[in-house]
Amino acid sequence: MASHEPRDIVLVVDDSPNTLRMLTDAIEGAGMTVLVALDGEQALSLIERITPDVILMDAVMPGLDGFEICRRLKRNPALSHVPIIFMTGLSETGDIIKGLDAGGVDYVTKPIAPDELLARIRVHLSNARISQSARAALDASGRFLLAANRAGRILWSTPQAAKLLSAIFPDYNPEAYALPAHVQEWLHQYADRKSPSTSEGVPLNAPDSPIKLELSVISQIGSDEILLRLIEGDPNNDQLVLRQKLQLTQREAEVLLWIARGKSNRDVADILTLSPRTVNKHLEQIFNKLGVENRTSAAALATRTLGAR
Repeated sequence: MASHEPRDIVLVVDDSPNTLRMLTDAIEGAGMTVLVALDGEQALSLIERITPDVILMDAVMPGLDGFEICRRLKRNPALSHVPIIFMTGLSETGDIIKGLDAGGVDYVTKPIAPDELLARIRVHLSNARISQSARAALDASGRFLLAANRAGRILWSTPQAAKLLSAIFPDYNPEAYALPAHVQEWLHQYADRKSPSTSEGVPLNAPDSPIKLELSVISQIGSDEILLRLIEGDPNNDQLVLRQKLQLTQREAEVLLWIARGKSNRDVADILTLSPRTVNKHLEQIFNKLGVENRTSAAALATRTLGAR
């Protein structure tokens, strides 16, 4: 009985007939569908109609080279998840770095060993599916999360984060949007690890909007992809609410607020210019006052308190 399982689609971009013939035979023999483009323009035109699951990209071609095609595809949020594997006779370290910087996930040199390439394809297809599943789970969970590169271009966002961004930026476009200049500088500092102050977060407010937002870094999840949390509300007001409703001191409210925002003790120490030991002492006092046993319970109580305003 014929299988009705969907076949993975592999786009091969190469101007060499011999390479195309060899790759087509190997990929189809592995049960995948092959699409072929002989140059960069043809590849871009094809991808407008069909989104492949993985792309095998010759780095050196007439006209648009593979590096430029890769950069263009990675600028499109709808295609940024598609893994691109470079194929080339170039083997210098600088060329490999150029391919990875352009957004490629892997690099194989010619002559290509079909079995090795198929193994690499399977690994990157699996990784891409895991990443897509995780992102779908975040969307479903209602989290205010987004990812941006160090230049401030938004790569993706959960629907909830996109809704908040649309509320304060009338020109917000989920397909192509760059965060304000001060946020771009902040992201550069984080990516280059030049400033510990980036762990504190950065305000993200439009001049005419009453909505107060703040971005904080969760982690770097790729060579040029930074995972961010979008927080609604004025941090100073949040501290005041925690102080008044939970009977905390100013410093305890500050510590608890950052704990509720997912910061580690070391991060909180950096943000508030304290020693980790002092943060631990504040947490002990907070636990006693709130009648909880650990930071998870304290963070949950703080979140409920702020949500009940």
